[in-house]
Amino acid sequence: MSQSVLSLKNVTIYQEGKSILSDVNLDVNHGEFLYIIGKTGSGKSSLMKTLYGDLPLIEGEGNIVEFDLAALKENDIPFLRRKIGIVFQDFKLLPDRTVNENMLFVLKATGWSSAVDMQNKIEEVLAKVGMRDFGKKMPHQLSGGEQQRVAIARALLNDPELILADEPTGNLDPQTSAEVLEVLKKINANGKTIIMATHDYALLMKFPAKTLKCEDSKIFEVIQQRMA
Repeated sequence: MSQSVLSLKNVTIYQEGKSILSDVNLDVNHGEFLYIIGKTGSGKSSLMKTLYGDLPLIEGEGNIVEFDLAALKENDIPFLRRKIGIVFQDFKLLPDRTVNENMLFVLKATGWSSAVDMQNKIEEVLAKVGMRDFGKKMPHQLSGGEQQRVAIARALLNDPELILADEPTGNLDPQTSAEVLEVLKKINANGKTIIMATHDYALLMKFPAKTLKCEDSKIFEVIQQRMA
């Protein structure tokens, strides 16, 4: 039985008709933690957008959580995203709703109906990120790190096979970034596969893991050393 949660073969990533990355070959197994690094414009976000269906895969073969990316239709995308948790740099919380209401919005949109089951799930995921007592807070009442923890909790609601984190610490200070990484690493230690795009090399040194670099239209593995 294959343990692969993501497989890309001879893929070219396009953004607005322009080739951004070419000859991408990648296999990610269940339970892995993978960094994707590179300068702004090197293709990190375009790759991530292709993985969650925001950009079409038009050249090469791609399979993610049993979805064929090359054959993905628009009405397949919501079903794909129920099996993938996505964490963005800018949190994307609904500003006019409490933390609990943000969670309820996602659960109702993905087919949950039992009020008891939804409340239990919300409490479960908020507890995993240390935010169980913040359910009645509005997003503007939270710090950036707290908002990102809520965003991570939201990504866990439908028990995804894979979490895609696109620059999740990009708007955070170094200490808060490290705290968010500790949350992600704990989630990974409990069996979740995580792919994280980042430009924060200090985090890679503090929390080493398999690392791929986007550079000169290619993506390749690099070896990271832990800081002394």
